[in-house]
Amino acid sequence: MYFLGIDSGTQSTKAIVLDLDSGKILASGHSSYELIDGLPPGHLEQHPQAWIDAVDASVQQCLEQIGKDKTKIAGIGVSGQQHGLVALGADDKPVRPAKLWCDTSTQAQCAEIAHHFGGQQGVIAAAGNAMLPGYTIPKLLWMKQNEPENFAKTKTILLPHDYINFWLSGVKRMEYGDASGMGILNVNTRQWAYDICDYIDPSVRAMLPPLGSSKAVHGTIRKDLAVKWGLNFDVIISAGGGDNMMGAIGTGNIKPGVVTASFGTSGTLYGVAGSPVVDGQGEVAAFCDSTDQWLPLVCTMNVTVVTEQVREMFRWDLKQLEAAVKSAPVGADGVMFLPYLNGERTPNLPNGSGVIHGLRPTNMAPANIARAAVEGATLGLAYGLKRFRDLGMNPTEIRLTGGGSKSSVWRQIAADCFNAEVVTLSTSEGAALGGAIQAAYAHANQSGTETVSYEQLCARLVTLDESTRCKPNAENAALYAAQLDRQMELTGRLNQTGWL
Repeated sequence: MYFLGIDSGTQSTKAIVLDLDSGKILASGHSSYELIDGLPPGHLEQHPQAWIDAVDASVQQCLEQIGKDKTKIAGIGVSGQQHGLVALGADDKPVRPAKLWCDTSTQAQCAEIAHHFGGQQGVIAAAGNAMLPGYTIPKLLWMKQNEPENFAKTKTILLPHDYINFWLSGVKRMEYGDASGMGILNVNTRQWAYDICDYIDPSVRAMLPPLGSSKAVHGTIRKDLAVKWGLNFDVIISAGGGDNMMGAIGTGNIKPGVVTASFGTSGTLYGVAGSPVVDGQGEVAAFCDSTDQWLPLVCTMNVTVVTEQVREMFRWDLKQLEAAVKSAPVGADGVMFLPYLNGERTPNLPNGSGVIHGLRPTNMAPANIARAAVEGATLGLAYGLKRFRDLGMNPTEIRLTGGGSKSSVWRQIAADCFNAEVVTLSTSEGAALGGAIQAAYAHANQSGTETVSYEQLCARLVTLDESTRCKPNAENAALYAAQLDRQMELTGRLNQTGWL
């Protein structure tokens, strides 16, 4: 029995075919796309049709690789970039391009919503999360205020993975995990925070599709699509989820004690909890996961985007960058890199910029700048891990994913900055694998009675690459703990003066 896992991201879509019996990934496909050019600063958008075209292309690449065995596919699971606003009209077509998770144009709307509810503490009391520019619902208020004609046309709002599920099945539905990142789901009760919805507009309630369990089957594949792809008509579509929620499943992060850290263009740090983990300071996102548990999460906007800028600046290839970072001392000889090139989400600095601090004639060297970039980006996530520990989450292991995790020197820096053991997975396709595993779970349990558990599936299908395991160096960990304090102190002071 085979299962398709689809990971629709900001830059590309990937698809895999998982053989449930052997645990092997039999095929993979990939299709890239771009952001819409020419938008004002802070506005980041894509056409939803670009995702659909990429899903179609990626899946067909997979099907070509497995040939006649495609009839063994029993289910499809979709991972999607979180928070994007897909607004559909009465004809179920987008009324405008989707505003994405990385769009920071809604700062005024976030401030307005927070003010109405007595500040961010009031929003946290209503929904469990602060109101941040990345989230979905301030994007809808932005559209109402700036594009009233498009707002008036909007009959349904979906998230990116919901839109792909709708295209696959013809069913509009939301699950708890991805929905919890909209800014209007009370994560404690898993019910809509209608007070916030009504503040945006009374019509918002009617725009929301049915909400339900992440464990439930979303629907079955559309017959015309099944014919096109050569699949059986009874192929199920699982609930799917946000990329972080699917990444948790795909890295075996399905019970307390494990934390996943993603070192991609942006960075995320998340771990499963058996009960809501609400941060009164609003720095840790109190999300639900896609197994009907909870997924406290920290997101930073700048990880490999920083190292790639440094690599391009010095015209290095990846091996040269790795060698440079390795040659520099711990702490980069006093050079500190505040990595907020794209603004930042944690800490909340949507207008933030990067800063290289501590340069002297004796340390102003490319290798030190490169190491400072890696350290600065990693310490940004280490701050999130510190907040996890403040809230009672003490991981025994951190599983690394994303492009940055392929670097051996970066893995050791991560172990030292996190003061915890780190290890990577045998496959780099965590979110797509999570989608396939969720589809296998939903297919096995679609009667409503659990016959196969996520623990059983992940124990067999998620494997660690033990050759990559790194243990923290106590001396380096102490140095990085002090450097984290300095980095946050410098960030705070520059932000207070308006110079960041």
